[in-house]
Amino acid sequence: MDIRSYFDAMVGSVLVERMKKRVSDGRVLRLIQKGIQGGVIDDGQRLVSATGTGQGQPISPLQPNVYRHDVLDPWLEEVVKPRWKGEAYEIRCADDAILCFQHKGDAEKVRRVLPKRFAKFGRTRHPEKTRRMEFGRLAAGKAKQQGKKPETFDFLGLTHRGARSRKGKFTGQVKTIAQRLRRGLTAVAEWCQQHRHDPVSVQQKTLNAKLRGHYPYYGRPTNYRSLWQFYRKVRRIWRLGLSRRTRGRLLTWERFAAILRPYPLSLPRIPHSWAGAGSHA
Repeated sequence: MDIRSYFDAMVGSVLVERMKKRVSDGRVLRLIQKGIQGGVIDDGQRLVSATGTGQGQPISPLQPNVYRHDVLDPWLEEVVKPRWKGEAYEIRCADDAILCFQHKGDAEKVRRVLPKRFAKFGRTRHPEKTRRMEFGRLAAGKAKQQGKKPETFDFLGLTHRGARSRKGKFTGQVKTIAQRLRRGLTAVAEWCQQHRHDPVSVQQKTLNAKLRGHYPYYGRPTNYRSLWQFYRKVRRIWRLGLSRRTRGRLLTWERFAAILRPYPLSLPRIPHSWAGAGSHA
């Protein structure tokens, strides 16, 4: 059987047709098919999903990107956008998307027809992860008049909220999602527990690698407090981990500070400043 036909028989979905428009190499299609049909390992058992791709698979982000690129993006630009009364924008990353509308009526119209558009291609939107909210200068002013806090939304690991700059102008600010912060600290704590008997230099090297991986993603100009919170808690976790090597005696902050002098942890850094240049938090 031809590789392209084999790929069609094994997957047989809109994804195949969309992929064929961009990929002509049968070997690449075969590799994609293996990724879709490969499944995942859970507790030593191989699990294969009947439809779609398994969560956490490397191939998983490919499917929503292909679908959204052909199913959502051109439809919004060519069919829907000309009918809007005001300005509108789409912000999308893989299967997460934000649609911004100037007028509430435009948002309601798209909200009604979007499920029909997805259903045409065998897809649905998650009802619990889709919501409409007011965001911006007018929404912030209205919330202030009502004595409420402006609504926030989570996108790509960051909580976005409206605020006022030092000059009194409206601006958008971000903060690390609390769940993401806890998840990162839990991973650090588990690593410190498993490697507490490693040499201090080895532990410092790995912890700094984890910190340097955290800062570039979450290092936004308005997120410096979350960066420092993450740094301080990582430092505290490391101190507790080293304390478990002292036969029940708690490692004092003075002794820990003496360890940090030759083996310092990387300080928070914001690489994404407003001006585009790196700066320290």
